[in-house]
Amino acid sequence: MRPRQRRSAASERATGGGRPGRQSSRSVGPRPVTAGPAIPLRVFVTATDTGVGKTEVAAALLSLLAEAGLRPAPFKPYESGCRRLDAPADALALREAARSDDPLDRICPHRFRAPLAPGVAARRLGQVAEIEPVLEAFRSFGHRPLVAEGAGGLLVPLDPERDVVDLIELLGLPVVLVARAGLGTLNHTGLSLRLLAERAIAVRAVVLSRDRPGRDDSIGDNPQLLRERHGVEVLGPVPHVADPTARRRAFRRVLAPLLGPR
Repeated sequence: MRPRQRRSAASERATGGGRPGRQSSRSVGPRPVTAGPAIPLRVFVTATDTGVGKTEVAAALLSLLAEAGLRPAPFKPYESGCRRLDAPADALALREAARSDDPLDRICPHRFRAPLAPGVAARRLGQVAEIEPVLEAFRSFGHRPLVAEGAGGLLVPLDPERDVVDLIELLGLPVVLVARAGLGTLNHTGLSLRLLAERAIAVRAVVLSRDRPGRDDSIGDNPQLLRERHGVEVLGPVPHVADPTARRRAFRRVLAPLLGPR
């Protein structure tokens, strides 16, 4: 971790409600979201790595919320690798899934052409992706159901002071963590869950996704091992399906339980 001076989360938090102090990595796992009355789903979708299915998960959740008539807010505050800055592909996919008419500048305040971490892409341009437009956009959605999607994993830099995990802490949202279903995910997912536990960030669920065909003998054991070792809800694995329409349906089936009472 590079040295930096952080602003206090309390001074920048976008929503009300204090968060407990950080926990030791040797303490209990990430705070599970406890049972209670049904409230609008508001989550931050992040991942153990890039290219593991964040956008597919976020779009599936938004489509389920829209189908239920709940007018969800799609939020992709940073997007890199944009072929056209006026048409960021992931943000547009989220807006379509949500059946949203929210302005694109509100859905996606920071966009970069370079396929790099947002903080790195901005640095190459001699810029800083300021946090305030992100917080203003987030506040503008009010108390609507909301699905935010990050960029890469938790320690991807967004600006000289903040990584994705710092943004999640500021927004005060529980996490849906997307991870590969196969070999290696116990380590990658465990490291991400440990960091979330240190920040006392609630984990709504881990979603396992198969991103390639072929046999992987670890897939049958990984969901239960993650549940046992970390005390989190694990959904999936979403099967690898080549047909995009069938794959969208598979994500929706796996994620539907998140819209139920909790």
